[in-house]
Amino acid sequence: MKKVDLNSDLGEGFGSFKIGMDQEILKVVTSANIACGWHAGDPVIMEKTVALSKKKGVAVGAHPGYFDLMGFGRRNMNVTPEEVKTYIKYQVGALKAFTDSEGLKLQHVKPHGAMYNMAAKDYSLALGIAQGIKEVDNKLILLGLAGSELIRAGKEVGLTVASEVFADRAYTKDGKLVPRTAPGAVIHDKEIAINRVLRMVQEGKVQSIEGEDIDIDAHSICVHGDNPEALEFVVAIKNILEKEGIEVTSLAQVVNTYE
Repeated sequence: MKKVDLNSDLGEGFGSFKIGMDQEILKVVTSANIACGWHAGDPVIMEKTVALSKKKGVAVGAHPGYFDLMGFGRRNMNVTPEEVKTYIKYQVGALKAFTDSEGLKLQHVKPHGAMYNMAAKDYSLALGIAQGIKEVDNKLILLGLAGSELIRAGKEVGLTVASEVFADRAYTKDGKLVPRTAPGAVIHDKEIAINRVLRMVQEGKVQSIEGEDIDIDAHSICVHGDNPEALEFVVAIKNILEKEGIEVTSLAQVVNTYE
């Protein structure tokens, strides 16, 4: 039986500012990427989100980003691999304190925003991220864009890696995400997106924006729950996967199957 994980970025409020529908999305996903206080989140939110994930039986991962609260971590920064390694260690260590206090094992690390996108193309940056994760805990899973430099770097340092795909994003023929500013970058048609997800999981293929089929590994599907429409979409994805006989389970269970 094929297995796949559903992940979502959670705990991305700050203070009294709330973002997303964490309570609802945690009823659907199998892994949570929790913001670590730099691009979003704060200690109180981190603690609450970890506790809520435990209550819902959802595996927890760290979601570190650039120190860019104003830009929500989506602005590129000029940092060295050594610097990004320390950023990773600092943020993963912070979240791990909360998982440890809840008696939970931290499952994975998924970089956020600009850090994620830059490291998908920049091997030296990706290597700094992978080394930072390994130095905190070499059993952590590195979750990165399928076919990216993050995946290559994670394998190079000896981490278990998991390939992430996106239901509502277009891909270029080299396997990268089409920039959000480009026409057709975001897929709004629910049926088209669901069919793409099924093909990625069942066949390991996706059609690029140029019209070419490309190979893709799909260990985990990123889903968004920022509004009621998106939440309905996530539920629909999970339902169709299970209807097709695909087990939706935590990332650790998925990668153990494929190892």
